[in-house]
Amino acid sequence: MKRNRYLISTAILVLGITTSALAQVGAGSTWKPTGNLTYVDPTIGSVGLILEPTRPAMYLPNSMVRVFPSRKDQLEDQINFFPLTIASHRQQSLFGFMPLSGEVNTENWKRSRVYDREKISPCKYSAYLDDTDEITFAPAAHSGYFEIDFTGNTPHYLRLSILNRDGDLTVDGKRAISGRETFNGMSAYFYAEVNADIIGTEYRGDKKQHLFAALGNNPQKIAVRYGVSFISVEQAKANLKKEIPLWTISPLVIKGAAAWNKVLGQINVKGGTDAQKRVFYTSLYRAYERMVNINEYGQYYSAYDHKVHTSDKPFYVDNWLWDTYIALEPLQTLLNPEMEADKIRSYVDMYEQSGWMPSFAVAHGDMPCMTGNHAAAWMADAWFKGVRNFDIAKAYEGLKKNSLQATLLPWRNGPATSLDTFYTEHGYMPSLKPDEKETVKEVDDFERRQAVAVTLENSYDDWCIAQLAKAAGHPEDIPLFLKRATNYKNVYRADKGFMWPKDADGNWIEPFDPKFSGGQGGRDYFTENNAYTYNWDVKHDLTGLFDLMGGKAKAEEKLDQLFRENLGRSKYNLWYTFPDATGMVGQFVMGNEPSFHIPYLYNYTGAPWKTQKRIRMLLDTWYTDNLFGIPGDEDGGGMTAFVVFSMMGFCPVTPGIPVYNIGSPVFSEITIKLFSGKTFTISAPGSSATKKYIQRATLNGQPLNVPWFTHEDLLKGGVLELVMSESPNKEWGTGAQAAPPSSLNYSPAGK
Repeated sequence: MKRNRYLISTAILVLGITTSALAQVGAGSTWKPTGNLTYVDPTIGSVGLILEPTRPAMYLPNSMVRVFPSRKDQLEDQINFFPLTIASHRQQSLFGFMPLSGEVNTENWKRSRVYDREKISPCKYSAYLDDTDEITFAPAAHSGYFEIDFTGNTPHYLRLSILNRDGDLTVDGKRAISGRETFNGMSAYFYAEVNADIIGTEYRGDKKQHLFAALGNNPQKIAVRYGVSFISVEQAKANLKKEIPLWTISPLVIKGAAAWNKVLGQINVKGGTDAQKRVFYTSLYRAYERMVNINEYGQYYSAYDHKVHTSDKPFYVDNWLWDTYIALEPLQTLLNPEMEADKIRSYVDMYEQSGWMPSFAVAHGDMPCMTGNHAAAWMADAWFKGVRNFDIAKAYEGLKKNSLQATLLPWRNGPATSLDTFYTEHGYMPSLKPDEKETVKEVDDFERRQAVAVTLENSYDDWCIAQLAKAAGHPEDIPLFLKRATNYKNVYRADKGFMWPKDADGNWIEPFDPKFSGGQGGRDYFTENNAYTYNWDVKHDLTGLFDLMGGKAKAEEKLDQLFRENLGRSKYNLWYTFPDATGMVGQFVMGNEPSFHIPYLYNYTGAPWKTQKRIRMLLDTWYTDNLFGIPGDEDGGGMTAFVVFSMMGFCPVTPGIPVYNIGSPVFSEITIKLFSGKTFTISAPGSSATKKYIQRATLNGQPLNVPWFTHEDLLKGGVLELVMSESPNKEWGTGAQAAPPSSLNYSPAGK
């Protein structure tokens, strides 16, 4: 979904080793993970079906330093370098590191190394490079530790690389190296120490961006410990001294394993297969890659006002809200509500510092990708689930400003345009006719208007703003935002049964193919998906949507057909135009976030057994414990959080409504340790690939005849017991009051 370009500059250091006691969990060790960490396999999904693979990354939960072996994917047999950290998930790598052996020559400045015998855990990495030198790594919050066991009677080096446009590398005395590089208008810094003398250097480049130095010819073990910072080299050094005071990797691995088992141990499962446990706990691990806290022991740099701030509170960055508001943030709200409040406070701070509520709040500032004002959905969801420790009035001010004064155009943030004025007056974003040239200069040449998706997503976000209005002290705003929440109706074409683009004169666009129109990624009208997906993007008013479709029965027929509808063209033609539409079942797209809630919509039509059937089929088919085990761009927890929820047997459909839809749990028992100290257990004895249907249910011993429960029910603790069977009970959860709440029967705005 994003595009990266690296300009690589290099520094290679020549070292003279001194004797040092290296950790028993370092090179050549037999350390093994324990607890739920045993099931984490960071290589799952590391070969992309069409788009981006996952990265087998080492990091502590929600921490700044994230390291992985840089290569095309897990099938690539060479590693280019190890970044000392990354700026954002799947964005810029910062400061490449690679140990080398051989001669100082042109090839070694750029050479990748063949790897083998790779072992990866979130808290420890090891591999053999060129089948001789062993490298081991362990992360800390703002720092990291490499060990290299060199072999062979040949010169040995360390190579450091400036990976972005500008920067420099400096050897500080005999055993220290520091560096700076700039990216997207800000700088990153590192300070590193080596437990060996640097006995010679060779630079390349005008700004000391390239550097070599020699070790001698003997087999040697060395260690490199480093700190990183967005403030200064001095702060990077302070981070290192704070976190890695000793020349040993053991404490880092042990501390990292404990940190991971703490968060992975929040959810414990019984039953299922080992493969399913690997999928589940690897997904949970990925749900902790971000947001990341970049407060560096009392101060942080903010790219939102380009200042260093003194603060004792965390400052979180790196959130792609189009991807993460659906499942990742609701999962973290459930597991870590205090951290969720800190993340929202960070967003509010960014609004005060920059003047706009961010869309993708990455380290270098707002990266306003995709569509929607989804900070509204995220904050409403957290608020109505009891996360209150943030300035709701200031948050509301920013959300309202973004809705009414900012542009709604894709990949833009800032003042409204003429198209936004049209949206406010007419209640929809106008589409261009086929072959009509764009006249509004603010529209991105590639991303286009995405007019129907913009209308649908902002309808939902405005509904979320309406829900927050009273709590923020502005009940007078409720009618305005509830009216804007109905804008989705303006782009539904009843005679065709689809969300349909409409021009500025109010005419439906013709010709239009719901499967294929809109250009690359459907971007003239939609976002990475077609009308079959966006037909269901009305999370806040499913009752109203079903009425447009002709009632629940007709909506259910359309859901059935979604999973059965043929492609209407070759797979080659489809994926050439819609490369994000991966993991397809009929026209349903498992590999892209706008589809996540769709299988649960059968709960609203009176056929929850179909939700149970679909969810288990989708999980079993597309989420497996191998290199191809994720069907689309994982987006730093955006997709895998959906897997965590769905494998537990429940999932949110409408962030902003504190309700979970029941699906079909993969495990026979799932126990969630809540922040309060209570536990909530889903008990489904005998649940399996065949026993996937719910016959009956009780919640804390009381009959549960609806396919949903509230966040409040969950926080009270207790047991949701599901009696599973190989045959569906088509009557369970189908009563008149069984459908989960949507905006017409759950509306805090009306209270």
